[in-house]
Amino acid sequence: MAPEEAAIAHLRAEGFAFPYALAIVTGTGLGALVEAVEDRRSLAYAAIPGFPAPGVTGHGGRLHRGRLAGRPVLVFEGRAHAYERGDAAAMRVPLAAARALGAKRLLLTNAAGSLRPEVGPGRLVMLSDHINLSGFNPLIGEASDARFVPMTEAYDSGLRAALGAAAEDIGLPLATGVYAWFSGPSFETPAEVRMAGILGADLVGMSTVPETILARFLGLPVVAVSVVTNFAAGIAGGDPHHAETKAVAAQAGADLARLAAAFVGRLPEA
Repeated sequence: MAPEEAAIAHLRAEGFAFPYALAIVTGTGLGALVEAVEDRRSLAYAAIPGFPAPGVTGHGGRLHRGRLAGRPVLVFEGRAHAYERGDAAAMRVPLAAARALGAKRLLLTNAAGSLRPEVGPGRLVMLSDHINLSGFNPLIGEASDARFVPMTEAYDSGLRAALGAAAEDIGLPLATGVYAWFSGPSFETPAEVRMAGILGADLVGMSTVPETILARFLGLPVVAVSVVTNFAAGIAGGDPHHAETKAVAAQAGADLARLAAAFVGRLPEA
């Protein structure tokens, strides 16, 4: 049995097949969003065939189903990154499982460095687009013509409008920006950050883009939010490190949870 089929069969047997209004992937230090999910049923990634084992601190490695703002949600607490094993498709099995189990749309979250001095640590930024600077693509090796995924609307305009309205509903400032994906795991140099800015990036980070590509390949509409955990190298004195990323993300987790709850409340019935 293929890894995707094995994962889906296992999760169906565990009672995870459900018409979910939203699937969510949490970024580094953002596990607090999980605490907002009620009536949780949880499984460790290690117990699910084909699921990756996240190897980064700040990623819990558990799958949860439950309710957020009264709506059914599926939450991936943490992700596997391309830099962990050189595999940009590390999250293909989890995302394929989400689609097969009944998720209608996907919210991706991440911790990111800001290139904009006016959008500092603790702020939330909705992604309008991305730039892939990693040299990776999760669909390399895919044999079908489905690999030629249109990316003009990588981040769904309708979902972005709903997310923006949800932020207004709760009085939460929500910036908008373009995310540049670097492979990591080392942080970007000041020169790389300057290059990203010249190319049009507002944020830099080490995730999200491969999942966006995979989700669009699988037919899942995507919306994404970055939690700014630091200024990128050379911006406003920025000199990022992982401990700072985790600490600031944890502090901003409550805002992200409020936003996610307001957002899911605006979505059509699953």
